[in-house]
Amino acid sequence: MRTCEARFTMARPLIVLLSFNLVLLISSVAGVAKSVGDGARRQAAGEALLSEQLFAIIDHYKEDNPRGLPGATIPDPMHIPDIRQSVSIATIYMTKMKVFGMAQFEIRYFHTELNSMAIQSQIAIAKIEVKGNYTMNALFNRADGPFTVIMKNVLTKANVTLAVDREGQLHTDNIELDISFEDMAMDFQNLGFMGSIFQSVVNSASNLVYDTIKPYMLSEAYSKIREEVDGRMRAIAEARDFALPNSITPLDMAIGELRGVVRAKGLDPFLVPDYNNTAGIFAMRTLHTWLKGGSSFYRYGDISVTMENNTATVGLHVATQRLTGSTHWEISVGRGLLSRMGRAQFTVEYIRVGVQIMQPLDLRRKIQLKDIQLELGNIQVRCDGAGTLDYLVEAVVNVLPNLLRYQIMDAIENPLRMRIQEKLDCINTEWMVRKYAVEFEQHGMNMTLQDFELCHS
Repeated sequence: MRTCEARFTMARPLIVLLSFNLVLLISSVAGVAKSVGDGARRQAAGEALLSEQLFAIIDHYKEDNPRGLPGATIPDPMHIPDIRQSVSIATIYMTKMKVFGMAQFEIRYFHTELNSMAIQSQIAIAKIEVKGNYTMNALFNRADGPFTVIMKNVLTKANVTLAVDREGQLHTDNIELDISFEDMAMDFQNLGFMGSIFQSVVNSASNLVYDTIKPYMLSEAYSKIREEVDGRMRAIAEARDFALPNSITPLDMAIGELRGVVRAKGLDPFLVPDYNNTAGIFAMRTLHTWLKGGSSFYRYGDISVTMENNTATVGLHVATQRLTGSTHWEISVGRGLLSRMGRAQFTVEYIRVGVQIMQPLDLRRKIQLKDIQLELGNIQVRCDGAGTLDYLVEAVVNVLPNLLRYQIMDAIENPLRMRIQEKLDCINTEWMVRKYAVEFEQHGMNMTLQDFELCHS
């Protein structure tokens, strides 16, 4: 047991990251499909990660140089079992060993693609120090005493993919692990008159020693990660009494169910707020504007979450099918001296939006819009109320935007980015996460949004 625990230690941060990914993935599907209000069952299934442990991580990343991760408790120093290793002309027995520095790991990189359920991570430790006692037997010489092994810039890389089996349960489909280091040095005391020779042999063979035990270390980690992750997934699924489809990805199923939620909450058709604009003596306003088809959104690209340099980046690629709508308009000249009212109907073939949003893991800092890409389909407008100008307005609106829509999209992207960033600047991310994570955990997608606040002081 001690051997397995020692070799499984470096996998613990990955387990925590995978657990978050799994809880979010399963909760997004099951929480949309049906509301589960039994908080006790969900907590027993391990979903307290979504609130209690999430809040601990929020506080953790407020530190200047965060190391470790709440929930990935690693003893430091950590005791490891005795090792017997043959090196060149000598046999070394290492006993009473302790490892220092394991708890000071850094999550250097984490990337998950929710659509393909693939996870990549890199976990680094600047320095690991092993101290213990040794006994070395070589030909006619024997030596014993304390020793120290120092490994610098240790890096653990992991690639994990998940899949849905025939019973509708998520499981680990493929696991790839690799552990490397930049430098490794050994210092054995009391080697006697053969010290320089033995020290040279030991140092030159350090990589050989590591490469010898590395496959066994990785095989232990493979089994432990698979056992731990699959066990958590089964617990969450059994607590919710929920099975995932194997014909489509869980993410696409969640998006499909979310479309029904949008319609059920009366957001499609959507009443657009009235709009007023004045330019000199001219004024225009639109009112009673309805937009239909907003619930036809779907994923047309990757949806990913990346964590690097203590910053999380969310990438979304979402599109809609055909959108239709109508509005009442009024144009006036000279403060109402001359005015004209009418009604317009419009159709947009599709809208595609690609967005990248960055949020520092210190949630006291503001969200930043990293990139936005817009693509607009063909536009058709039918206008009534302008008299003989109706035909001219329709011709202008129907022809010019379709001919120049790419130039129009390029022209409005920067102003739109600035406008969106203004809205993002007012968001208190930590307050929103603490408030709505608990509500989602308790009520799922049936949580009330009547008092929803985007900006909170």
